[in-house]
Amino acid sequence: MLVQLLLTLFCLSQPGIGFQQRQQIQSPLLPNPCDEKCGNLRIPFPFHLNASCASVSIISNAFHLSCLNSTTLFLHINTETYRVLEFFSDGLLVDFPGSSICRQYNDLNAFGFEGNAYFGISADNVIGLYDCEDSSLCKADCETNDLPGCDGKGGGALACCYPLSDHSIWHSGDGFSSFSKFGCRGFSSWVVPRGTNTGKRGVKLEWAVPGNTSERVCSDNADAVNATTVEAGVRCSCQDGFVGDGFANGAGCLKSCIKEGKEAYGQECVNSPRHSQRKLVIVAGVLAPVFILASLFLFLCILKRPVKPGGFDLDQAHYHSTISFRKACRTRLFSYRELDDATRAFEDGQKLVDGTNGTIYAGVLGDGSHIAVHKVQCENERDLIHALSVIELLSAVLHRNLARLLGCCIECGYTLMVVYQYPANGTLEEHLHHSRGTKFGLDWYKRLTIAAETASVLAYLQFEISPPIFHHGLKSSGYIFLDADFSVKIAGFSLLSLGDGSNSCNNSENPHIHKNNDVYDFGLLLLEIISGSKYVDSPSVALQKIKSGKLEEIVDPSLDYHEQPIYRREQIEIVADIATRCLLFGGDGKIGMFDVARELVHLAKESIDGGSKTKKGSALEETFSNSSLLQMISMSPDSIYVP
Repeated sequence: MLVQLLLTLFCLSQPGIGFQQRQQIQSPLLPNPCDEKCGNLRIPFPFHLNASCASVSIISNAFHLSCLNSTTLFLHINTETYRVLEFFSDGLLVDFPGSSICRQYNDLNAFGFEGNAYFGISADNVIGLYDCEDSSLCKADCETNDLPGCDGKGGGALACCYPLSDHSIWHSGDGFSSFSKFGCRGFSSWVVPRGTNTGKRGVKLEWAVPGNTSERVCSDNADAVNATTVEAGVRCSCQDGFVGDGFANGAGCLKSCIKEGKEAYGQECVNSPRHSQRKLVIVAGVLAPVFILASLFLFLCILKRPVKPGGFDLDQAHYHSTISFRKACRTRLFSYRELDDATRAFEDGQKLVDGTNGTIYAGVLGDGSHIAVHKVQCENERDLIHALSVIELLSAVLHRNLARLLGCCIECGYTLMVVYQYPANGTLEEHLHHSRGTKFGLDWYKRLTIAAETASVLAYLQFEISPPIFHHGLKSSGYIFLDADFSVKIAGFSLLSLGDGSNSCNNSENPHIHKNNDVYDFGLLLLEIISGSKYVDSPSVALQKIKSGKLEEIVDPSLDYHEQPIYRREQIEIVADIATRCLLFGGDGKIGMFDVARELVHLAKESIDGGSKTKKGSALEETFSNSSLLQMISMSPDSIYVP
């Protein structure tokens, strides 16, 4: 209560500035001490044009750049020269050496660099590969990225793409020639910043300075951060509340603040003594009685509160909302007013689903973009911190069947909102229940594909992500979206449940039930896919029909069960059997999402082989064949180890 009160007062003490707005302070790339510039690029430390501007002598040559005709910036590594396209806090984007025009693809040896003590090829790059004899290295997850062609427009679907962050084929320190063993003859490269799916053509290089030097590298209010692809290399990162390059011999770390609704730093954040003294008197006058009342209230609460072993200690919460929020919301930070306008003040008519995971509203932003706003009310600081950590984990996962996370918003208090892209075809429920005004529902092939994709992405999150991510509340209404191609996009994950199945609000004595409720919920979803009706409250009715051999009585009439070919009727029966096992055995762990995904993926592939092999069928087959999950699924059960 006290922390909540003080947090609210702190927000109100900043005129016109809400908590969500203050979180938008991002560390800008400040120019180097010489304020050098080439064309439109301001050069940050430790890069420099003039050698006298390099304060750290051991790195002066490594980060020396040249500017041609005051317009084009170049980086020189060994005998190669790379045109600099953009700077990042941890690296820079460069073009291929000696390339005056954009090429659709380049020779695997064209880049001519693998790494040294100052630079390494960043894992943020996504590689497009051409004419590969072995397609086993291709990854389906990166196909959803928007990768522009040479004309700056969408480059279309790649025959084969591989994100370097996958690390299964390419490892830090490798060059692009490592793909030649798969018979690939050419490649293109884009950098896809974390938390987005929009690429920029070029190769991102991570930079770092040697961390084993005896000289002081980082300034006050900065921490040393280890590089990921430069061995024994470090960079400096300013602590929260400060911006700058963080280097002792660079701009260092400057105090940051919000001034007149805009970001400011340095001397702009230093108030005059007279103004500061007057403000201090006003703030002290306001806070003094509040502190007295709050202290008395807290004292009375402590006297009345029963002593409970293992209870939550607020002092141990380590509440640093700024750190957590910045890490979690790597993309856009929305204001409350934006989302309030987009959802018509969160009116009931905009509500897609209201469940245990929170409420999801449909909305339209001012630019016409359709969004889904997941609104979650946290109980306390601990819930908020955990929710932010889950968002951070989700934003780092790139999967074609995860709804695109656009950004976040947090009010003064514990209300958290996550903003997703709202795909063109709305929710799965709208199509199953014909609520979109469509004359025809989903055919069986689309339903089976939706089931297989949903199971696959849930299994991926539970078995290939660490810590594992569970949904805890899967529904067809507002948690499963369909894009223009009827491909699944999952949203609405529980932000208050821990990955091991326990719940941050209610600790169950049997966490196994929580851990496996995704399987039970998926069983209900399969029944809904088969029947077009919900059986949340009475699944036993449907199970009894299935058990007594009267499956046709619950099958959606629009599927024309008796008119389907024999192999499709058998598929419906198999899916009904999977649903039954999910409902009966999902809660006690006798069947897991991995087992469910394995059966449905194989069934979907058989559907492709058994029916007409359409263009979409071929795409589905390629998607599954390129997924690392299916490679696991394809193994014999005895050879599979799932932690």
